[in-house]
Amino acid sequence: MKLGRVTATGPDGPDTRLVGVLPDEGVVVDLAVAERLRLTRAGADPVAARRIAAALFPPSMAAAIGGGPAFTDAAGRALAEPPDEAVSKLDAVTWATPIDPLVVRDCSAFERHLLNAHARGKKPVPEEFYRAPVYYKMSPATLIPGGTEVPWPFGCRFMDYELEVGLVIGRPALNVRPEDARELLFGVTVMNDFSARDLQAREMSAGLGPAKGKDFATAIGPWIATIDELDPDDLEMIARVNGEEWSRGSTASMMWTIDEIIAYASTTETLTTGELIGTGTVGSGSGLELYKKLQPGDVVELEVAGIGSIANPIGHPPEDGWRPSPKTPSEGKGG
Repeated sequence: MKLGRVTATGPDGPDTRLVGVLPDEGVVVDLAVAERLRLTRAGADPVAARRIAAALFPPSMAAAIGGGPAFTDAAGRALAEPPDEAVSKLDAVTWATPIDPLVVRDCSAFERHLLNAHARGKKPVPEEFYRAPVYYKMSPATLIPGGTEVPWPFGCRFMDYELEVGLVIGRPALNVRPEDARELLFGVTVMNDFSARDLQAREMSAGLGPAKGKDFATAIGPWIATIDELDPDDLEMIARVNGEEWSRGSTASMMWTIDEIIAYASTTETLTTGELIGTGTVGSGSGLELYKKLQPGDVVELEVAGIGSIANPIGHPPEDGWRPSPKTPSEGKGG
């Protein structure tokens, strides 16, 4: 199945709706509407039918995934026989991010990306990248769907994209081993970890970050492809800028496997339902590796076979902003 979220205008303002997607037919199905109609036509009280449908298909995809088979079974029924009243044209909806995770991580699982990026700085790949599928935490608050303009961070002079796949976790788990990790994977989505390379490099030189170098926008979407309909270990990945192909790769080239990524993330820390874990950037999947920079007004499109594609326009640099004044050693009150 392909499952996503759209934003509709209701009597009380914008309303987020869960949808099933039928790309070949060019339509989406409002899952709550479909379930409500199914129940009422089977004899349920309309008020009860609405309440049950809302419980199965809340605005939160993470909450819905927590429903387990009750959620996926009901979604499957709706997509098998969608009532006309629940169907909308694919090009007539406004997309929201397909998942609303409590936690977002981004790993570094592709060796070629590491080799390319570190070669640019004439530095070897740190040994730690070969010891574990390391990751950093990202801000869930700055996830954006395809079609949304990417804000240009203040002070950035090197804007970049990163071609990734996002892994959506289906249930909580702690201390999982790789051989058991795949059963935790609910589905996958396209992920673009936009990066302000100069800000990132400056912050990370202090031993922290990437912070402002990353947490201005990460695009995901257009929907989640559930794990039962594709092989996430062999997905072709393509990036285009203004229609021109810049990057091409595959998840088959991952140094760390999806199972190892999930197992490592779960070590001593419970994974959450709906959590999003980026695979990291495929080899040659960023402008940094290609000696290219994004410019204001560029449109970046990422496509992953079996999932779909998202495109985001790049915004313009802000005219003004605040910079902290540098401190001198021993300027703090503590001496």
